[in-house]
Amino acid sequence: MNRRLLVVLLTAVLGLTAVAAVPGDSSERGPETGVTLDGNSLDWGTLVRLLHAGPVSVRLAPRARTEMSRTREGGLRTVAAGQRVYGWNQALGPLKDRPLTESEQREFQKHVLRSHAAGSGPMLSGKVARLALILRANAMARAHMGVRPELVDRMLAMVNADVIPRMPEVGSLGTGDLQPMAAAGLSMMGESNPVDYRGTQRDPDSALRAAGLSAHFTPQAGEALALISGGSVLLARYVDALDRAERVADSFDGAFALFLEATRAEQGAFDPRTHEERGFGAETETARVTRALTCSSEWMTERGRQRSGEAEPRVQDATSVRAEPQIIGGLRDRITEGRSLAGREANSSSSNPLLFKGAKGYDFVMGGNWDYSQLGHEIDALNEQIADLAVLSETLSGRLLDPKWSYGLPANLAGGKVGLNSGMVQAESMTAALIPEIQVRANPAGTLSRPVKGGQEDHNTMAMASVRDLLANLDRTETVLGVQLMMGAQGIDLMRPKMGKLRLGSGSGRVWRTVRTRIAPLTEDRYLSPDVRAASALIHDDSIAGTVRSASARGSNSCAA
Repeated sequence: MNRRLLVVLLTAVLGLTAVAAVPGDSSERGPETGVTLDGNSLDWGTLVRLLHAGPVSVRLAPRARTEMSRTREGGLRTVAAGQRVYGWNQALGPLKDRPLTESEQREFQKHVLRSHAAGSGPMLSGKVARLALILRANAMARAHMGVRPELVDRMLAMVNADVIPRMPEVGSLGTGDLQPMAAAGLSMMGESNPVDYRGTQRDPDSALRAAGLSAHFTPQAGEALALISGGSVLLARYVDALDRAERVADSFDGAFALFLEATRAEQGAFDPRTHEERGFGAETETARVTRALTCSSEWMTERGRQRSGEAEPRVQDATSVRAEPQIIGGLRDRITEGRSLAGREANSSSSNPLLFKGAKGYDFVMGGNWDYSQLGHEIDALNEQIADLAVLSETLSGRLLDPKWSYGLPANLAGGKVGLNSGMVQAESMTAALIPEIQVRANPAGTLSRPVKGGQEDHNTMAMASVRDLLANLDRTETVLGVQLMMGAQGIDLMRPKMGKLRLGSGSGRVWRTVRTRIAPLTEDRYLSPDVRAASALIHDDSIAGTVRSASARGSNSCAA
């Protein structure tokens, strides 16, 4: 018997979660990441692991399966007893008062998904769409949505088989994932909406069959609304944004260390006593990382400044240098808070209605748990601080261009003859052009609620617009920060002839060497766009952040203390 068919038959007989990882398949795609969903246990590390994993094997915990079945049966009894329930035996939105007959309820689920799948714009990345499905399955595993375990089985079978629905970015008002998850629901039914199957776009029918799964699935009463009435897509995108924001913050530490070395900066601003006095842990840690990266630097000393040609004591550097631990520390606090919020949201029931066991059976409660206002405002706040980092990065790059502001670096960081060579001025100007775009996209979308649907939804979080702005600004910030990184490395190379045998800090030297593995020093003017792309990639692919984490962890106790 065909091995894939055998697995499908065993799955049906034993009631196991269907997975496509038959022997021979998973090894072809790399090792699997295995997770069991119980509605309570998705922590931050697991979320990030699932976001970046290759093949996954995600299953529903047996206890969750049992409780979901019990709740479903209780909900059906409640409906049969006559309670009118939104999305079960009543229509939706402005039509909420229209009852549905028993014969209409199943067909209504298809109509809900078809009518709500009206999104547009770019598609979500496959890794974010997959995480959104896992998050929705985990929320359903809490057994308060009244859906069958078979609905979760269907979602996870597709996830495990790498059949990922294509979900549009645009359409959600941040009040539920209506449009993108409706598209996913159509794919789950084997209808209309295309999927990506192992990296290739296909129609759902053929992809599901190729994966050894049933080509069709029929949602039952209440299941369409439970699929789309929540914020799992928004949360998946937020997890992606938080992960990238942390990488940007770590990368900034590396680029900042190169700036400090290139300008032979004062070290007093990073003295642990001043930050411990303030009492903010992330600020103190940011200063510690800077000390660790520049540990043993002979450039950032009176001797180094004299060697570079400074005749008078520096006394103190500009605000952009001295306040860096406070600025980046605040961003790190925001990321930490975001992780906590993401973990809480990942293990909660975000839907309407919800079903709870009461004194005389099961009670449907209609409410607003699909609302993601808090998460939307957190996204806006994170975007604001990412924008602040980008402004700081561009400011530091601008300082490197000016001989006065950089304390003696060649104008424009030009290699060779200055004048004949224009150096890096246009690369920095390009980042200056990005700054107003970042600032405009950092305006909080959460203040822009629009009433829709005849006033039935008269407040909307706009959180999906917020997260789209945040992710777009992370793209731009990677470019801004990449340019600062390559300019800092150039400044070090241009100053090195004056510094003789004086050493860079142990960590900043490692960051400089990482940059030089991909970007050569600018000795004469050349085509700079490839350098900008390479520098941005160093931020995006975790190369600089990884170097910083390793170097700061290994920094000597005397420097990092």
